[in-house]
Order: sequence, then structure tokens, then C-alpha cells
Amino acid sequence: MGGGLYSTEKKDFDKTLDLTKLRPYGDTINDGKIQISFTLPVKDGEKAIIAAKMLIERMGVEDPDIVYHLALDEGFTFFIAYGILKHTVDYTSLKVEALELEVMSFKAINEFIKEQIGKKIVVIGATTGTDAHTVGIDAIMNMKGFAGHYGLERFEMIDAYNLGSQVTNEEFVKKAIKLKADVLLVSQTVTQKDIHVKNLTNLVELLEAEGIRDKIILICGGPRISNELAKELGYDAGFGAGTYADIVATFFIKEMVKRKEKVL
Repeated sequence: MGGGLYSTEKKDFDKTLDLTKLRPYGDTINDGKIQISFTLPVKDGEKAIIAAKMLIERMGVEDPDIVYHLALDEGFTFFIAYGILKHTVDYTSLKVEALELEVMSFKAINEFIKEQIGKKIVVIGATTGTDAHTVGIDAIMNMKGFAGHYGLERFEMIDAYNLGSQVTNEEFVKKAIKLKADVLLVSQTVTQKDIHVKNLTNLVELLEAEGIRDKIILICGGPRISNELAKELGYDAGFGAGTYADIVATFFIKEMVKRKEKVL
């Protein structure tokens, strides 16, 4: 199969991993093989295939091969392509705001709060803005939790309030003030046109305007949220997919003690 994912002709790939020139891995180290899928707003046909190949080549992909294409509707075509990415990344030079936590158990978290903080922690969570998704915030907040991990409502030393979805930032801030929240958890799933970035930024601005940003621990989460993005937007931490309540709780209780020690 010439030029496809499994082509071996005239290619002598380096089998030694070089993290200063990191490329995708397909069959052998450093072969740069990738799979790309996308939709073009044009009618399916030979012209569409050529256009798709040209676009892939301009991304820096060599020997592109369209292995599948399908007319989704009149004027729209879906493509799957294989190719060899020529670009590399110096992995050793990357500096990332990663969270490194030794996650505490359910029992240890409650004991830690009793001994180190000495009061119940008030945590308010919500999916804010127009976002209607609740699976993420429910997994963290609700008593039953998710995948064998209890939610924050189950913790003896945490008063957890799940406000649900489509909560305006103004409403969220008002509730935080009323309940004297220690921690705010914001869930965001919808990311089209960076709506999550605008919404998360707006919340920080409102908290600052009320003079309470520094008084609370602000955390956001969602499938496309990273700790790095969260820090850039003014949050204390960000969590992506696969996060459970004990992970989030470990972060905020340790952060509370850290701040307490700074004051002392």
C-alpha cells in the first residue's frame, strides 16, 4: 500500500527515542505517523479529496493518504487520513504548570480537616454560564460520587452545595458571599468559540470586584480544562477528565493550610 500508514518503502526511521525531537509514534519510534479526521464544507468527490490532501500537506504532513471519506450531507464531507508529521517538539524544554498531588483517602481527608483546619469547609459547585452539563460537577459533588469515589457531600468535614447547571456567574458569586464559601468549584464542558474561557474569566473579574477573590480557593474543571489554562485565567487549579472528589479535596485542603501558614 504505497504512501499509507503501513508503507515501509524508502523510509529508514530512527529507532532511538530523542526527546529533543519528539514526533508521533505509529509503527516505530520517530516515524511521525499520525491519523487525522476532519470535515470540509464541500461536496464529496475527487476535487474534495485533493483539497483535503493539500490542507494536510500544509499542516506539515508528508505522504498524506485519504483512507476514508463520506458525504455527511449535501455540501459536507468527512475525511480520515494517514500521514507522516515532519514537525518535532523539544519535549525536554517544556515547562508546564502541572499539579503533583499525593492523593489522600476519604478518611485521611476528614482527619486532616479536623486536625489542621478545625472547622467544616464550605464548598459550592456549579456548571456556570449557559452550559447545561452536570455529569462532571455531580461526580465531584454528589454523595454517591463516581466510580467508587465518594462525592464531597459524603465527607463529614465538608459542607457541599451543588447548585446544578446554567448558573450565572452573578448568582454563583452571590451564593458564595451568602454561604461564606471557602472553595468554589466551576465545571465547564461546552468550549465552542472559547465560551468557557470568557465565562471563567468573567467569574474571576466578578470575584475581584466583590473583593473576595483572595479569600476563596477557586477551582475549575472539565474535559478540556488543564491546570495550566486554569492558572492563566486566574484560578488556583484546574482539573481535566478522570478527576474524582478525593483529588480535588486533597488539593484544596492542602492549599488552605498553606495559606494559613503564610498568614502566621
